[in-house]
Amino acid sequence: MSAEARLKELGIVLPQGPKPVANYIPFRLHRGTLYLSGQGPRTPEGGFKTGKVGGDVTIEQAYEHARMVGLGLLAITRQALGSLDRVEAVVKLLGMVNGVPDFKDQPKVINGCSDLLVEVFGEAGRHARSAVGMGSLPNNITVEIEAIFAVKD
Repeated sequence: MSAEARLKELGIVLPQGPKPVANYIPFRLHRGTLYLSGQGPRTPEGGFKTGKVGGDVTIEQAYEHARMVGLGLLAITRQALGSLDRVEAVVKLLGMVNGVPDFKDQPKVINGCSDLLVEVFGEAGRHARSAVGMGSLPNNITVEIEAIFAVKD
């Protein structure tokens, strides 16, 4: 099943891709590889989900925030490629978690994005990944995730 058809089957409507807030571009397509800039969890109103995971934000809430980021990454991918069906494979994710100093469950948080990508792309959505803790993230966002995709000709 195509990724676009799978989105419809799952009842997922992608948000509008965010606009850059600094001197960068949201994606770079180079020689069959799509590089996506890091994104944070945006609310439908355009704000961000903020806080420290393991403190004022639970693992379950942060998992949902990572899923929100995944939706944003898919929106930018569609913008870059015209269709998610051009994605050959999800190659790599880098997931950063804004946690309290002793927080150790970064992988459980970033699974929110990873699980979404496998739901949408199936086996092509399985990817290499790093899930790391950060002392802080821009605007105090809970998570930031960047991605690399292989693109079909």
